[in-house]
Amino acid sequence: MTDSFYITTPIYYVNDKPHIGHAYTTILADVIARFYRQLDYDTFFLTGLDEHGQKVQEAASNRKVEPQVHCDEMAPRFIELWDKLHISNDDFIRTTEQRHKKVVQDFLQLVFDKGDIYKDEYTGLYSVSEERFITEKEAESENFRDIKELKEINYFFKMSNFQSQLVAYIENNENFIQPAHRRNEILGFLRKPLSDLCISRPKSRLNWGIELPFDTNYVTYVWFDALINYLTATGYGNDDISYNKWWPADYHLIGKDILTTHAVYWPTMLLSAEIPLPKTIFAHGWWLSGSSKMSKSIGNVVNPLDLIEKYGVDPVRYYLMREMVLGQDANFTMESFIKRYNSDLANDFGNLLNRISTLIKKNYEGLIPEQGSKTPDEEVVIESAEKLVNNMDKQIKQMKINDSIEEIMQFVRSINKYMEDQKPWVLVKEDKNMASRVLYTAGESIRIAAVLLSPVMPNRCAEVLHAFNSGKSTKWGGLKSGSKLNDHNTLFPRIQ
Repeated sequence: MTDSFYITTPIYYVNDKPHIGHAYTTILADVIARFYRQLDYDTFFLTGLDEHGQKVQEAASNRKVEPQVHCDEMAPRFIELWDKLHISNDDFIRTTEQRHKKVVQDFLQLVFDKGDIYKDEYTGLYSVSEERFITEKEAESENFRDIKELKEINYFFKMSNFQSQLVAYIENNENFIQPAHRRNEILGFLRKPLSDLCISRPKSRLNWGIELPFDTNYVTYVWFDALINYLTATGYGNDDISYNKWWPADYHLIGKDILTTHAVYWPTMLLSAEIPLPKTIFAHGWWLSGSSKMSKSIGNVVNPLDLIEKYGVDPVRYYLMREMVLGQDANFTMESFIKRYNSDLANDFGNLLNRISTLIKKNYEGLIPEQGSKTPDEEVVIESAEKLVNNMDKQIKQMKINDSIEEIMQFVRSINKYMEDQKPWVLVKEDKNMASRVLYTAGESIRIAAVLLSPVMPNRCAEVLHAFNSGKSTKWGGLKSGSKLNDHNTLFPRIQ
């Protein structure tokens, strides 16, 4: 039986314009999904949009259109960008879909029937920008805008009832929240008393949301609705075979700014409903511009569309995956992008392909040469390739994406050195059989590197495999001697 693997991105807020943060998380999920597919896992990759709440209602009202019309007009911005970024998601969920509304209402009814939802009057500070009640301390932090005092009767989820159970679960499952410093952050948060969660908004104030099944005068708080998308897409409550196959999720990939909602709200909701918790919630860092977080208000947000139109999709994917150590913040500058592109892609990878293919076309009528008898130099290369392939599995499963890419590039650099040492352009004039051995070894090495890099750069690596007329096996010997070398463009033209 094939192992299954389920990975999710957050669902993005429909009112936002897609930026480098959205692109990064989605490309990261895509790269991981592609790696797992390459490892023969039956893989399900989910992304989508969060379309309810106060800000959507207000934006639609300002445009004098219905909220659903507003959402339908906003959604294609994300769908089209994911297509341009070569995102291979299996599902794209929108919280306004009927399948999702049904699951949210069933979930609410289940938690209500268990006695974990109650009605009460509440007076507190409410952040319109975050669409939630906040504490005095949070208000003082200046991280919240549009704060007003509200006195309302609402429904509350008994989140506090599950505090000790959640703490025990986190302490007993070290992979549940990653990286470790985020796990410690949540455990620190849970050392203080946990408040109950307000999960409704009266229709007199907000009507753009999913109605509570037990009180039609209220709609669901946007986070209680949004988080349940991860269940909806599995077929929960509708298709038991699909649900049992995919749930619990292997990875919820999120930005660190939504850690509390995913690592506290979501697990306590699942504990109440007696649904297994996801295996891992992984919070990555922020992309910084200089030393500042990218933000619309500062005006330093990088538009991924501008980058891909100028430099191509795969170089952007490569840079984002190579530059960020998962769990830490990373700095985006055009200088570092161009340096990484020219050094890794144009010089090391693209130039190696050009040298190999040019020599084969010029001296072997464009046919893959014979491997010939291996010398100790080739044995070293083959051993390195096999070690690299074996390491990839471990690196990916430990979420060391940038390390795995660097290891592949070190292998590519070692093949460039092998070419410099062997000098096939000289050998071919003296002994074509010896030069054949070198060119086969170098060609097979870059083929394997292209297979391993294909989750990161699917299109450019496909060009390499097409050039060599070869498949996606990572076993040594995938290049077939005598097969025709196909023409290819310069893979990564140097940026001047």
